[in-house]
Amino acid sequence: MSLIIREINNSSDRKKFVKLPFSLYKGNSYWVPPIINDELKTITPEQNPAFEFCTAKFWLAEDNGRVVGRIAGIINPKINEKNGEKIARLSRLEAVDDEKVFDLLIHTVEQWAKEQGMDGVSGPLGFTNLDHQGVLVQGFDQLAVVASDYHHEYYHRHLERLGYMKEMDWLEFRITMPKEIPDKVKRVASIVQQRSGYKVMHFTKTSEIIPYKDKIFEIFNESFDSLFGTFRFNQKLIDFYANKFISIFNPKLVKLVLTKEDEIAGFIFAMPSLSKAMQKANGHLFPFGFLHLKKAIEHPDEMDLALTGVVPKYLPTGIAALLVFELFSASGDLGIKYSETTGMLENNSAINEWKTWEHVQHKRKRCYRKMF
Repeated sequence: MSLIIREINNSSDRKKFVKLPFSLYKGNSYWVPPIINDELKTITPEQNPAFEFCTAKFWLAEDNGRVVGRIAGIINPKINEKNGEKIARLSRLEAVDDEKVFDLLIHTVEQWAKEQGMDGVSGPLGFTNLDHQGVLVQGFDQLAVVASDYHHEYYHRHLERLGYMKEMDWLEFRITMPKEIPDKVKRVASIVQQRSGYKVMHFTKTSEIIPYKDKIFEIFNESFDSLFGTFRFNQKLIDFYANKFISIFNPKLVKLVLTKEDEIAGFIFAMPSLSKAMQKANGHLFPFGFLHLKKAIEHPDEMDLALTGVVPKYLPTGIAALLVFELFSASGDLGIKYSETTGMLENNSAINEWKTWEHVQHKRKRCYRKMF
């Protein structure tokens, strides 16, 4: 083995960086390929506004010219200021099952973090909580969702071997949708709506949602502010993620709840399950990838719960029950049989009304930490 590691900073190497997982997971029926261009935008300083305040480095590990691993290091000063600490983020770790490769990748990020004056490393984490986060530790025989990540079983074992300890877990659940919404759920939602005078907004076109994106992210900032790994998005980040995600939502699976004064009190977003469509697209929208995605968006039989946000002062009113009822009612009209929750922080139980329905916790991702 002639193993080397080198920092990358040009478009050619970024493509190698993004495409490595396509070879590592080739033939794996549970891995869901990302859209290559979306991944390239996220790691390109001129296209991702997070680079305006984050410091990031990217490395490739090569053996006789063959790419065998990749890793990124990120320092997000907004997160560090919020938490009152100096921690670098280990990100986008992918590699063959080889101790020497993992050692080289991890030690490179650790050394860089020390040079930057950091006291430790946390991860895998991305630029934001809407970026890659966590390594899979349970559910290796389960199909990944688009908003989550799949990893080989050896990834977390190498991190633990190198002294990384659990910091936080994300749990993922699979919900069996009832053929009919239970009467008790209907009554609770009705009582909440009548008592508070809430109004529910329904959508049929994506263009109808766009005028509300800034207010939605304002609530996102407020409702997620106390959660692990989060910080408040500025306008450029709001626009970046809105442009990335809004087009893949089926508008019928987006619900807003308004107060009597027509202020948005909460929202819930789900997206049609795109996992199988993304596997068919294999990283490319063209020439045919977009057709697979379009079909999945317009005719879903499963959905992924993406984001739920509530203005904190309205949580005691039972608004979460109303949001879940409205979304699940709409999903029933579309013939959706199953729902995936995507990653939910293990210590966040603010909105879990769906837990009264048939469900199973089948996947778990983990963030690790190592102090120097």
